[in-house]
Amino acid sequence: MAIFHLSLKMTSRGKGKSAVAAAAYRAGMIITNEYDGVTHDYSRKSGIVHTEIMLPNHAPRDFNDRAGLWNSVEAIEKAKNAQLTREVEVALPIELTREQSISLVQEYVKRNFVDKGMCADICIHDSGDGNPHAHILLTVRPLNMDGTWGSKQRKEYILDSDGNKIYDSKKKTYKCRSVESTDWNDRDNAELWRESWASSVNEYLKQNDITERVNHRSYKRQGIEQIPTIHLGTTAHQLEKRGIRTERGDTNRKINEWNNELRQLKARTRKLKNELYLIPVSDSMPSMVEVATLSLDWKNTNTQWQKIKNLKAMASTLNFMMSNGIYDFSAFAEKAESMYSETRYIGKDMTKIDRRLDTLDKHFEMIDTLDKYKKYVRKYNGLSEKDRATFSKKYPTELQAYKSATDYFAKALNGRRDVPKKMWQSEIDSLTTERTNLIEKYYDLRNDIKDAEAIKRKVKTSMDYFVPELSVLQKRRKRDFGR
Repeated sequence: MAIFHLSLKMTSRGKGKSAVAAAAYRAGMIITNEYDGVTHDYSRKSGIVHTEIMLPNHAPRDFNDRAGLWNSVEAIEKAKNAQLTREVEVALPIELTREQSISLVQEYVKRNFVDKGMCADICIHDSGDGNPHAHILLTVRPLNMDGTWGSKQRKEYILDSDGNKIYDSKKKTYKCRSVESTDWNDRDNAELWRESWASSVNEYLKQNDITERVNHRSYKRQGIEQIPTIHLGTTAHQLEKRGIRTERGDTNRKINEWNNELRQLKARTRKLKNELYLIPVSDSMPSMVEVATLSLDWKNTNTQWQKIKNLKAMASTLNFMMSNGIYDFSAFAEKAESMYSETRYIGKDMTKIDRRLDTLDKHFEMIDTLDKYKKYVRKYNGLSEKDRATFSKKYPTELQAYKSATDYFAKALNGRRDVPKKMWQSEIDSLTTERTNLIEKYYDLRNDIKDAEAIKRKVKTSMDYFVPELSVLQKRRKRDFGR
């Protein structure tokens, strides 16, 4: 089914990233970065089905060449921590053909980015694993109308109440502030671009008579109680792709089952709560004990089997009522309300746990990456400057993977030097136990709801038997409520 995915991230030189490297990797090309002299060779990368550069009308023709565009970006940025590109990654609907997906991305990019003055480098990937997606690299510096690069920021004088410039005697200059030349970094853009992508996808699905739709809002904003699946990770994803079941894959399958069951359970508790609301409370109503002692089948109580069945049903009903303190109809209605709330809380608690477990799994995935590629870094560090360049060209993926892992921990550890593996493992064990308890709580709740639904049916039967006039009144309330 069609899914919504749109992520935004910046390529920053301050984080050791390169616009040329990013473009070469996504396009599966060999491009030399003229800024630092490093050649990035990703010509063996597979799964790239379409690449294209889209430019504003006033962009230089040289920018139609991928190497020319991104080397120009690298050259104009002088700062060591300069932001080089903005990347938008989107998931493509599997219901659309290749041509339809390309057209969808082209229209979206033109309307949201190129028409605003950005240069866009589009690369569509599809490895046949059911995860077609597009990488859109965007320039972050505006272009002047003559095709030269403009300034990201401009200075603006600060004026007093009379509109005059304010002089700073200490700095011996007029006070001023920096103002961005474009609104491309406006935080509101993220929401606008996400909404625009969802709208574009839905329009294409509609045009091609496909009933599926996507929504750019989170489950929480949509009001949907759902336990999100966890990220598979590269290794697990490749194993699952080859038909090999993994622990993380099994977890995702189980979470999907729980999501479906949780939705069904919530619907059942909502229905139970609403139906009890429609029952008119009256002094002439049968007591809950009378309800519990009623037979489920008034027409067939002669057989021994039926008598035993009714006796078991009565015992189950009485046990549920006594264990939950249900002695009158009001208490039963309150129990139904609390069960409805509990289904919501279980979903929320499960969401928090799974998000944290996903983060911890990512930590250990990066630890594995460090262990796997540290031999290449040790080898690199022991080489001369001349040999390092050759070694870097031979093992760019391994060295970059190690650097990405170290950068990840530099951010995740918040200045801490040691990696607290034992603490993280202890937290995983604790959260897993908490998760198991939630699951058990969920199954207990499911059994309670089943008993409550049986009691509700007995309430209905008892009303028909003892006070038929109340049953008629209930039908009127239900009719009026549905209007």
